[in-house]
Amino acid sequence: MKIHTTNYENAFIEVAEDCPAAGGEIPPAREDGKTIARIQYEMISKNPYKFTSDDVLFQVFAERKELTEGELEDARKQFFSKGQACMRASPLTKRYGWGVHSDKDGKIALVPSDSPEYRKFLEDEKVPKFKAMRSSR
Repeated sequence: MKIHTTNYENAFIEVAEDCPAAGGEIPPAREDGKTIARIQYEMISKNPYKFTSDDVLFQVFAERKELTEGELEDARKQFFSKGQACMRASPLTKRYGWGVHSDKDGKIALVPSDSPEYRKFLEDEKVPKFKAMRSSR
């Protein structure tokens, strides 16, 4: 079975051109459970450069499906047997104003779009850049 990945290495995902946020915004919590954006935000912001994009996207899937510890390994193989949308399609990059930097090992961190660090990544010619996907056509 072919295994797909959403990981980038040494790359920067810019916010979408039509992102309404002026800078990095914390996704709101919901009473009936966490949104995809909130799960991703909490996981990455509390653990910069600890997880890969694959780790984050699968964790969101596992939480929303309420998978047990014993189901995780097989579910992860099944999840990545099909191509998945990467962090370019994340609500963090499309709606909430966060850039995503991947280090040489594919571990990611959030970068608020109104920060000097964000501008530094944009100006660094050694770092490949990718735009997040637009919300509207």
